[in-house]
Amino acid sequence: MKDAKTSKHSAPLTQKQLLIRAALVLLLVLVLAAGGLAWLFRQDITGGRADGQTVTVTVEQGSGVAAIAQDLKQAGVIRFPRLFRWYVGWQGAAGKLQYGTFTLERGASYDDLIASLSVYAAAESTRLTFPEGTTAIAIAQQMEKAGLCTAEEFLTEANEGDFSAFTFWQYVPTDEEAPGRFMKCEGYLFPDTYEFLNDGTVHDYVATFYARFDQMITDEIYDSLEEQGMTLHQLITLASFVQEEAGNDQDSNVAQVFRNRLAEGSPYPRLESNVSSYIQSDQDNNYLWNWVAPWYGGWDQIPQEIIDAYDTYSRNGLPAGPVSNPGLDAIRAALDPQPDEEAKDAYFFVTDLTGHYYYAQTLAQHQANVRTARQVNAGL
Repeated sequence: MKDAKTSKHSAPLTQKQLLIRAALVLLLVLVLAAGGLAWLFRQDITGGRADGQTVTVTVEQGSGVAAIAQDLKQAGVIRFPRLFRWYVGWQGAAGKLQYGTFTLERGASYDDLIASLSVYAAAESTRLTFPEGTTAIAIAQQMEKAGLCTAEEFLTEANEGDFSAFTFWQYVPTDEEAPGRFMKCEGYLFPDTYEFLNDGTVHDYVATFYARFDQMITDEIYDSLEEQGMTLHQLITLASFVQEEAGNDQDSNVAQVFRNRLAEGSPYPRLESNVSSYIQSDQDNNYLWNWVAPWYGGWDQIPQEIIDAYDTYSRNGLPAGPVSNPGLDAIRAALDPQPDEEAKDAYFFVTDLTGHYYYAQTLAQHQANVRTARQVNAGL
């Protein structure tokens, strides 16, 4: 009798066997995934993916560890914000992290990041506040008074240093593109409260201001500028006048008046603002008289090119550059004013000594407002 032939096909797996095999495959996948994730976590913690490239990160005052972790993630410094939060807590370092502007290496170890973000706690530093509308020269003088650097060193670096790492820098015109401009840095030294290391470099001091400005000019602002056909330099120049003429709840109204004057076909194409004019008087807040003239050693020493570029009574349109460093409210008002009805179509405004603003559409109305303002002032 012949032996029975062995079947070429094995018996089909039972449902139980299929479930066991699927469970084993899933377990293997989970083990491999856990191992891969653990490796990524370890790389992030130990700095295994550091590439030597640095980025500037600004930590706002009052930021907690969660917010700091998100800032680091967005800047590409770390990959896992929650892991960083856990590590900081495990190290008991949450209270050491400081606010300020930091230059950090992408992929640096968590220990190095904690050390960098705690630097102010371990070193002597100076905290300075710069009000909105402070000029570049005034900022430099304040830095010198604090003993951080000389005013000349600060302004030289601010005007001539390489800050191309910041997005906004590519939109700041060159001297050839802005003939007669007084200072390249004017308008871009964002006014705020800063903490400076006493042994820091002048470049780092200037970069602190520029980093904050770069942070404040968002993609939304750039998009709006593009839609309006407006340059960043024009926006900051206009905002500086809004800051100096208002800097209060009248920002939008003043901005609208100036934009009306700048509009195509305007019957009054000059700003005609005493903030930057031919007026030589200590009683007026006049950029040319108060800041430019002393820089050159007197009014008669100012190059005619600069006077022509900044005298808003003789020059059509905006001057060659900003006349101060405006705050965010003035910048937003200049970009998208939301005026009251009285200022919507106005070409003139005047204020009295109580701080009240009078708006007018015609010169005759404006002259009447001037008389009213003088009467109010006389009665004080």
